[in-house]
Amino acid sequence: MARVVAILCLAEVLTMTGFSTFAALLPVLRGEWGTSNTVAGVVSGAFFGGYMIAVPALVSLTDRLPARRVYLAGCVALTAGSLAFAAAAGPLTAIVAHALLGAGLAGTYMPGLKELSDRTAGHSRQARGIAFYTSTFGIGSSLSLWAAGAIQRHAGWRTAFTVSSVGPIGAAILIAMALPPAPPAAHPALRRNLFRLVLRDRRIAGYIIGYAAHCWELFAVRSWIVAFLAFATPGARIPATTVAAIVNLLGPPASISGNELAAGRRVRIVRVMMTAAAVLACATSVAAGWPVTVVIVTISLYVLAIMADSAALTAGLIEVSPPEARGTAMAAYSFFGFAGALAGPIVFGALLDAGGGAAVRRGWMLAFLGLAAVSVAGVVALTTRAAQPSDPLAPPAAPAGSTPAAPPSSIRTARW
Repeated sequence: MARVVAILCLAEVLTMTGFSTFAALLPVLRGEWGTSNTVAGVVSGAFFGGYMIAVPALVSLTDRLPARRVYLAGCVALTAGSLAFAAAAGPLTAIVAHALLGAGLAGTYMPGLKELSDRTAGHSRQARGIAFYTSTFGIGSSLSLWAAGAIQRHAGWRTAFTVSSVGPIGAAILIAMALPPAPPAAHPALRRNLFRLVLRDRRIAGYIIGYAAHCWELFAVRSWIVAFLAFATPGARIPATTVAAIVNLLGPPASISGNELAAGRRVRIVRVMMTAAAVLACATSVAAGWPVTVVIVTISLYVLAIMADSAALTAGLIEVSPPEARGTAMAAYSFFGFAGALAGPIVFGALLDAGGGAAVRRGWMLAFLGLAAVSVAGVVALTTRAAQPSDPLAPPAAPAGSTPAAPPSSIRTARW
């Protein structure tokens, strides 16, 4: 198991070399192209639009084909997207290129997680492997953020995108050479209407809505953190891109620790984490103008709170999803999650403009208060749908004198 997890985590980092490039270069490109914050948010959100269009087909395909094949195709799209962005002439061509990058990630991130779940057994071992894999997302995004800023300062933004195209090529070589093909396990599932049946499961739906709120908040912050730090910490000795990369590196340990803490009481702990994120969003909303150290500490704590529920949510979704439809459940989970990721940066930018723009403290206050409201919505969804009175994997107790109920996954398997 450890070898598989290590290979997939390393490949994930390589596939993400272009993930945060636009976020790191947003202030530069916004100035060069003369765009508003709303248009910049649309370019950022195009990544998630491309992801949403591609993910239902690509991830659900892993219920029928080896996820490895989908993964390799995703690497090709990622390389093409970075090269297309390097040649972008303005916001319109950048939107197309960023959407292609998003489609490429749809072919690597969740298919990689599906490959990991198919190759591991046991809930605790599987959950731990998932925690490491999902946490690696933060490492990849941080390295992408740092590299883009460093390359841009020395060679320009087009070179930064060109260099980022190399990572997915390395990931494809690694997966092709180090991860032997393994066909998906045979399941007697009916291959029709799986999306509808997955969404009718209240626990799966609860995790999906919770993940949508998580992604809305997380990717709004990742898309705008460099611009926020540039406004809130003027004259800081360390570049905003470097600070943002360091802050994002706090995510992986937070995600792994959150998953371990949530074992056996997953929904309750996730709700606490989301509530803490809402409080810290409010604190961040008024942090601009504070001492530089206080601003950095506040945004760091906020990122920690956001990331603390990441692996716990994903592991919970996989726990309550039957193996024969796990790819479809993950496709729905990822689709709606990245719908939140698409809306987050756009709404954040719109609220920023509505509050007076990126040069006004009121604009940042309004944008971060919007994120606090999203966290609260996630808490409500988990409370009303995903929460269970006992272990979600345990069968419900049968009334006296009746036939004992089958385990939830068995009920779904028989129906599907």
